[in-house]
Amino acid sequence: MKQIEEQCVNTLRFLAADAVERAGSGHPGMPMGAAPMAFALWDRFLKHNPANPRWCDRDRFVLSAGHGSALLYGLLHLTGYDLPLEELRRLRQWSSRTPGHPEHGLTPGVEATTGPLGQGFGMAVGMAMAERYLADTFNTERHRIVDHFTYVIASDGDLMEGVCYESSSLAGHLGLGKLIAFYDENRVTIDGSADLAFSDDITARFEALGWHVHEVGDGNDVEAISLAIEAARREATRPSLIRVHTHIGFGSMKQDTAAAHGEPLGADVLRGAKECLEWPTSPAFLIPEEVGRHFRRAVERGADAEAEWRRDLEAYRADHPRRAARFLRMLDDVRPEGWADALPAFGPEDGPLATRRASSRVMAAFADALPEVIGGSGDLASSNKTKLDEYDSFRKGASGRNIHYGVREHAMGTATNGMALHGGLRPFASTFLIFTDYMRPAIRLAALMEARSIFVLTHDSIGLGGDGPTHQPVEHLISLRAMPNLRVIRPADANETVTAWRMALEHHGPTALILTRQDVPILPLAGTHDYGVDAEGVARGAYVIADTEGVEPDVIILATGSEVHVALEARRKLRHEDLHARVVSMPCWEVFAEQSQEYRDRVLPPGIRARVAVEAAAPHGWREWVGESGLVMGVRRFGSSAPGEEVLRNHGFTPELVADVARAATAGSASLPV
Repeated sequence: MKQIEEQCVNTLRFLAADAVERAGSGHPGMPMGAAPMAFALWDRFLKHNPANPRWCDRDRFVLSAGHGSALLYGLLHLTGYDLPLEELRRLRQWSSRTPGHPEHGLTPGVEATTGPLGQGFGMAVGMAMAERYLADTFNTERHRIVDHFTYVIASDGDLMEGVCYESSSLAGHLGLGKLIAFYDENRVTIDGSADLAFSDDITARFEALGWHVHEVGDGNDVEAISLAIEAARREATRPSLIRVHTHIGFGSMKQDTAAAHGEPLGADVLRGAKECLEWPTSPAFLIPEEVGRHFRRAVERGADAEAEWRRDLEAYRADHPRRAARFLRMLDDVRPEGWADALPAFGPEDGPLATRRASSRVMAAFADALPEVIGGSGDLASSNKTKLDEYDSFRKGASGRNIHYGVREHAMGTATNGMALHGGLRPFASTFLIFTDYMRPAIRLAALMEARSIFVLTHDSIGLGGDGPTHQPVEHLISLRAMPNLRVIRPADANETVTAWRMALEHHGPTALILTRQDVPILPLAGTHDYGVDAEGVARGAYVIADTEGVEPDVIILATGSEVHVALEARRKLRHEDLHARVVSMPCWEVFAEQSQEYRDRVLPPGIRARVAVEAAAPHGWREWVGESGLVMGVRRFGSSAPGEEVLRNHGFTPELVADVARAATAGSASLPV
């Protein structure tokens, strides 16, 4: 290694170690061991522009081993991103841009929020999928306006996680040749040697999954690492794993021990490491002038690379104006004029119709206008009704819009997030609502990052029927609603489903669409009957779907999804008894909570305390809407195996019982009638 390169590597090492030491917590070991591979990549290969972190044709770099965040922050600062040295001094502190694990949207140049091990690896797979889809869609022989690599650094812990196995299996199956993963193989985890729990033959494993594998025996050999990267970049038909043997806490007395993993080295050990690597022991956060100049070359290189790309883009626009306009529109996440004109409107004569089937018709209606919508299902497309029938499959050698994830919900969730973060696409992932348990970490990260991922979740309640309690979600709705930044929309019928999809596509964040397996009646549109679906009301999260015709309501019945129909039937029964019930459809709590107080009070007048909530799910959370004196009809145990209508009936979701509960509410009862 040249002297200047050795200085650059040691600068990265000790910026990280000094930052962790000052913070009093963190992970110094991984940055000290992985600095050479990170330097080789960022100095010799990575295409990026520090002055424009969002340049669309940049290479993507994901630090899946997010606990080593101080390494990434050092790289970003040194190469000229808007991350002052003072922010490295404030690692893990309140309001800093250098949190304990990288956070997308907070720190310039951070491509993905990582830390939960394996998630970054899966998101990198999604980014590589997005690159290939866009390249195949827009590139020509003359113009390669989408042409970049996706790189990821993963740890021993990442490779142990099931999501990493699923994602690497998917990547190998799809032949993602522009995905290059570095395995930082230091063989140490929090509890000690990785051998305590991990003895996989990684080379054999990844080769069996269809990867090209290159091994580097000395993690400090920048030349060997560079040769491995060159070989990986030449491999066009397989993703590549570069297996790099490193030493956690390199140069310190804690080298190769768990003590270097998740705590500061300590002043004496840090001083000893600097002495061992012939680095000045003071001042902390030292950046030699020649090191700064060397790293800052990235600014000029990045500007030149983007300028060259923009020249090609202008030539592309001249040769292919319509395609170029579509490409730029997709990058800006703007829908074309009139895109919603083809969305269907349903009448009662079209039903009954499961909302999953209505969703399928909506997707077919907007698919041609929105080529950015791409996605698939966890081997359930025929049940979720998410296959875009007019379009091809995404597979090795072809980039259709239907992605076959197989039974890999973990990988599906993370890949969807990766595609959303890449930009240019509005990806969706679909499975049964019950199986969000298998992709919850990805949904949570989508919410944390405010990624534009859409989760199409069908078979939404005990009403799915005979598959029984293993497949019937109970606690899932409220658990999703508990996630900040996630919109959960449970439409009542086909017409509410149309607006739900429109909301999802227009939202700058993640959305979960909760859809029925069972058929439900199609409700009339507002204004045609004394009740009906109001698209504007759906878009505001909740609205009065049936009112009391000028008389103050005696009771308000709130419901979502298929239970709205039960509430409407209960209203009819109560009307015969001269009890006036208002029915409120609440497809999206989160959006309703964002409305003005005036609108919320119009829908739920504070003076009407007799309220009943009806939802075939765990009852938690409804108290916010029904108040302390309201009653909640929910599911307080697991479901049952029987035809769906019978299961709902035996769990109490009948118009008769809802009417009984409404009467109890008007009488001031504090508990549900037996």
